[in-house]
Amino acid sequence: MLMKNRHSKDDASSISVPARRIERLGKLGSLTAGVASSMALNGVKQLGQGKRPSLRNLFLTPSNVKRVSDQLAQMRGAAMKIGQLMSMDAGDVLPPELSQILVRLRDNAHPMPPAQLKRVLDAEWPDQWLRSFDKFNVRPIAAASIGQVHRGQLKDGRDLAIKVQYPGVAKSIDSDVANVGVLMRVSGLLPKGFKLAPYLEEGRKQLHEETNYKREATQLMRFGDLLADKGRFVVPELHSDWSTPNILAMTYVKGIPIESVTEEPQEIRDQIAKDLIDLTLHELFSFGVMQTDPNFANYLYQPDYQRIALLDFGATHKISLPVVQFYHQLMLAGFAGDDATLEETMEGIGFIDENTKDSQRKQLVHMVKFVFETLQEDRYLDFADTKLATHLQDLAISLAKDGFIPPPLPIDVLLLQRKIGGMFLLAAKLAARVNVVSLVADRLKDTVPSYKTNRSFQINDNSRQITDEA
Repeated sequence: MLMKNRHSKDDASSISVPARRIERLGKLGSLTAGVASSMALNGVKQLGQGKRPSLRNLFLTPSNVKRVSDQLAQMRGAAMKIGQLMSMDAGDVLPPELSQILVRLRDNAHPMPPAQLKRVLDAEWPDQWLRSFDKFNVRPIAAASIGQVHRGQLKDGRDLAIKVQYPGVAKSIDSDVANVGVLMRVSGLLPKGFKLAPYLEEGRKQLHEETNYKREATQLMRFGDLLADKGRFVVPELHSDWSTPNILAMTYVKGIPIESVTEEPQEIRDQIAKDLIDLTLHELFSFGVMQTDPNFANYLYQPDYQRIALLDFGATHKISLPVVQFYHQLMLAGFAGDDATLEETMEGIGFIDENTKDSQRKQLVHMVKFVFETLQEDRYLDFADTKLATHLQDLAISLAKDGFIPPPLPIDVLLLQRKIGGMFLLAAKLAARVNVVSLVADRLKDTVPSYKTNRSFQINDNSRQITDEA
């Protein structure tokens, strides 16, 4: 479909994004008031029937859940980002009803209608911009919390992927986040003792970063340079002449969805997973900067070249040196079976704090130990084997029942864990087999040493064991 077709009807799945700050404030405010009013009326009704209402049951009426999900999905931006952060870190301790809402907000984004898209492009690009294009598809090839991506072919032969930011999202971040916080507190679904404020603050900070398309353009070029000598990856080229503060123009990169590679031979799936896990380790221990959004849509596979295309660098984050050092030490201690150092390092990272009960502390250490033990059981970790994931899930549920509330993690750690979890899920999707221990050993040789130990990290390929030398 071409933008030239000005009379085309808006796609049925598209929803207009509230662009003005006052409009967004009004929608969130009316949503909160509407939910609160509904809860009050239902509460009075239940009291009249001799029942003792709970906030959870009052909130979780079918009409309220639909109202909240639909309205927040329409808002994009803050709601989707907070849902993303909370579902990736606290999903196991949140009520399943709230987790489901957050996952829906994380995964489902409606595109802008073509008419609204045209208004955005007209405001950002020169008059008569359409005359420079042979084709411009108004149907987006991707839509997320911050913006959507379109394909356009210029008359000079360039084939572009054009990322367009939703109007009003950047200017309304602070007020949106505050209103989402009020709504979550009103719901009564948050567990007692759950600290919502850190998630709201980190969501606010991350949104400000991701709406800065100049920053993303810089990271795009940075990763292009970092991966220039690594033939297994391709990064789109920035086209600055069609980029603005609200539009990012890149070379359109062809490929197939990474999750569709499941039917390829085992060796191809293994290599893809190996490359992406190794890239994550490079980002942590060599680059000092990481693309922290492991959404499958951010990766394409090019069978003809056996390359992986990396598509989105909005969620790129610098990993601080102390975090790198802590994870260096964590891996040393984990593979060496040094329980005391492992527990100490987990506390330094933030997995454990002074509020963590002794029983919970032991269980958390056991969870991490189990991961390292599983990695060392065989030379190649079979990601299709659900033993590891199932056991960790069971332990997490047990912790939740024991009243464990995860300490608010530093943003570096939160995003790093998100990336690691995403790579695990992708490798499991591909049913890949990867020598993770060998990859880790190779990367640790090149990274900064732990500030608390002079240990060297070695692997004996014959025994497939980690040795720890003072």
